[in-house]
Amino acid sequence: MENLFNFIQTNFPILLSHKYLFLFVGAALEGMSTIIIGGFLFSARLISFFPALAVFILGQILNSYIWYAVGYYTGSKSLDKWGRSKERSRRIIEKVEKYFHRHSGKALFITKFTFSLATATQIMAGSLKYDLKKYSLYSFINSVCWSVLAMSVGYFFGQSYKLFLIYVKDLAYGIIFLGGAMGLIYFLRWVFDSVFIKSLFVGERLKKIGDRLKNRIDKILGNGEHHDGSMPL
Repeated sequence: MENLFNFIQTNFPILLSHKYLFLFVGAALEGMSTIIIGGFLFSARLISFFPALAVFILGQILNSYIWYAVGYYTGSKSLDKWGRSKERSRRIIEKVEKYFHRHSGKALFITKFTFSLATATQIMAGSLKYDLKKYSLYSFINSVCWSVLAMSVGYFFGQSYKLFLIYVKDLAYGIIFLGGAMGLIYFLRWVFDSVFIKSLFVGERLKKIGDRLKNRIDKILGNGEHHDGSMPL
């Protein structure tokens, strides 16, 4: 890990002198990759855990307020442009909106861990003028959970890189390990995203299956009545 420290100190000294400021800005503007990098840097002892966690949480909270404000001041226009341009996206957004009306807190929490719905749900909360105190509470909880999770992934890959360095001393492999951490979290979010979206359509699919079964039963019963020579009611 000394190679990593020396590389950053030599080529990007400003990153070390203002590291927490950069981490805060990164968490506020982008989030996931920055927090994973933070976990990786913590494993290298380049940053301290609690100060980093604090700036990540604050950055994520600021990010959630930004998207809430977008929805609050633009209404549904942002969602129309972002999510309703395609039929499938429109149906998903409508399902999320219905779910939000029934379970607002759960919607804010669950979608935070999805790949494509976190921002849309935050904009939706703003456009619906969702209670700001409740939104702030859920935003804090989400930010803590997400920051801890993403940092843990980065830390795990950082520790794995340490073990790998025993055999191969090459900084390039550190970049590969970091890329692997980001790839893993992206994959997990994509899986969670897919599962959540499918769950939103389960009721609709079950209703379609039920309607088909009902139609078939009605046809069978109808045919049976004709064979008996009796008129259907």
